[in-house]
Amino acid sequence: MKIALAQINNRICDFDNNSNKIIEQIKKAHSLGCELIVFPELALFGYWPGDLLERSDLVEAQLKSLKKIKSMVPEGLVALVGVVTRGSQKKGKRLYNSVALLQRGKKERFFSKELLPQYDIYDEERFFLNGNLKNNFFKIKNKKILVSICEDMWAWEKNHVGVQHEHNPFFKIKNTKPSLVINISASPYSYSKNKLRKQMATKTARFLRAPVLYVNQVTTNDEIIFDGGSFICDPQGKVLKQASFFKEELLVWETQEKILKKKNKDAPDIQILKEAIVFGIQDYLQKSNIQRVHLGLSGGVDSALVACLACDAVGPSRVTLIALPGPYSSQESFNLALKLSENLKCEFFNVDINGAYKTFVDEFETSFGVREFSLVHENLQSRLRGVVLMAYSNHKKSLLLTTGNKSEYATGYATLYGDMCGGLAPIGDLLKRQVYEICELYNKDQEIIPRGILTRPPTAELRENQKDEDTLPPYSELDQMVEDFICYNKKPNTQREREVYALIQGAEFKRKQAPPILRISDRSFGKGRRYPISWGPSAKIFRKS
Repeated sequence: MKIALAQINNRICDFDNNSNKIIEQIKKAHSLGCELIVFPELALFGYWPGDLLERSDLVEAQLKSLKKIKSMVPEGLVALVGVVTRGSQKKGKRLYNSVALLQRGKKERFFSKELLPQYDIYDEERFFLNGNLKNNFFKIKNKKILVSICEDMWAWEKNHVGVQHEHNPFFKIKNTKPSLVINISASPYSYSKNKLRKQMATKTARFLRAPVLYVNQVTTNDEIIFDGGSFICDPQGKVLKQASFFKEELLVWETQEKILKKKNKDAPDIQILKEAIVFGIQDYLQKSNIQRVHLGLSGGVDSALVACLACDAVGPSRVTLIALPGPYSSQESFNLALKLSENLKCEFFNVDINGAYKTFVDEFETSFGVREFSLVHENLQSRLRGVVLMAYSNHKKSLLLTTGNKSEYATGYATLYGDMCGGLAPIGDLLKRQVYEICELYNKDQEIIPRGILTRPPTAELRENQKDEDTLPPYSELDQMVEDFICYNKKPNTQREREVYALIQGAEFKRKQAPPILRISDRSFGKGRRYPISWGPSAKIFRKS
């Protein structure tokens, strides 16, 4: 049997766009002689729609689009499409996360998801009823096929964020002997996720002694990146075929195929990480209907990396880089920023903030009697830069990219309404060491990022001879602490760890006001982090804002 896995890029509740994509792939699969085509989880509605599920009119519009899709399924082809279906009013919830089986001349059938994730970015139990995996079988050409949906395959052990399900739905169907197991997913990217997916698929394949066909969507939903990477593995868990990451693809497999004719070598993790962020920027802008981006280019490593990622995402002609020298900016910083802009072939502006800074300081000191240089003066410089950059947004209808990294956002080493201004934070989930690793990747074949940017000590240049490590622990230590506290929920032990933990706790109010942060780790700031702003004795919300 010839089967197609349709790895598509859909839009939340854009039923015309989504149904057209689905129909297009159905026609393509049929032309290739496929007898079954499989689409990702909630392919028609889009994943994750959140509170849009409360709107019955949207559910109805989606089901209407499903009828249109069914009418276009040709003879000899079966389509499996991820959809939202209505549940029982008596049970207090109206909906199921389902798969529709569509076949010409036959009534549609629906299979529903049993395990509903309720952790991290997920809150499916709020909207959906549990299905029952043992009901999710159908037959084609005497092949007994089992349909599972995303989380149904993740109950073998504690998952990547430490959640263990109370039961594994596969245990109750151990002796059912399926010919194939299908798992349709909307699985977000993180730099550990692809390996874990294959581990879960391998356990499933070996337990049921059947090939596993895994299909994932490739799209963005605000800060969440879905990377694709759909694959087929044999009953021993060996991957036979795999689709690309971060692009749409129709992966076709014949059940007689046992091994790849040509084995593709996996790209290095850091390369995939870079591609994830580039795709995240690109898709976010496309779905927001934004054509241009800009950022403040300081001569530091973070803004240099964001500039490179932006150029990869939308092209240098649609990227503007703006230097904003102030009273403590060095000539070296300006020269490095200028050199990078020349290497990238981007539009470059120099906007000096010294005059505005002096005027504001004079007025502030006269009004409030402030004389001694302090945090007030440091943050004023950053906020004046934010004013210029946001004004440029209005002027050119351009999206401002924020350049802070995860280590800075964790500790609050960023200024509200200053360097935290913007519409998207591309590297806000990257530790400082990862920033340097991707920069080195850009310089692998030629020096795009001037070497001076990578070798000089990190500095905000908001006071005389300032270095980041005057305020923070060395990034080699800080990165590990941030990863331990944020990703693994470890508790601080040493005095230095307790100080950093207090900084993280006290900066929660800043992160609530940050732009969307592209999520590339298992635990990012943003949608999946539900910490209150004010909790515990160290939440000093006005410190270093």
